[in-house]
Amino acid sequence: MLTTAKPDYAMLRTTLVTIILTLMLSACGGGKWGFPYRPDIQQGNWVTAEKVSQLESGMSREQVRYILGTPTLQNVFRSDRWDYPYYNKPGYGTTEKRQFTVWFEGDSLSHWSGDDQPNHQPFQKPDPKKHADDESSTAPTEPTPSASAHHADDPAVFAEPLD
Repeated sequence: MLTTAKPDYAMLRTTLVTIILTLMLSACGGGKWGFPYRPDIQQGNWVTAEKVSQLESGMSREQVRYILGTPTLQNVFRSDRWDYPYYNKPGYGTTEKRQFTVWFEGDSLSHWSGDDQPNHQPFQKPDPKKHADDESSTAPTEPTPSASAHHADDPAVFAEPLD
């Protein structure tokens, strides 16, 4: 006498294993594993709030370059201004743009302005609790004019990359 219990058990076991493996592999699909692949686009200078706090009026150009790095934009017609733009477009996420500008009188730093700069490096995740504490206690170290007011007449603005 032949029984069909064993083949049914094997089919049930195979189906169950297939379902479990499918569920386990579908869990790997979250996060940055989206399809099609979209690379992160990061351009410009990463300026932190710590670097900005080191700036002092009267510093030489070399001292400013040592603290902030080489500027991305140097206007040929207005050598008294250095721009430090930053643009980050993650493959999946919101675009981030920041601008920071320093002005010189002769060879010494006169003033600076720009967007609020982060307290972390790009490879670090910001601490939300620390960020909330910093926003409540942050005060500008030196009153400066708005950065947007100076960009209206300047043709050297940061251009977005082509998609």
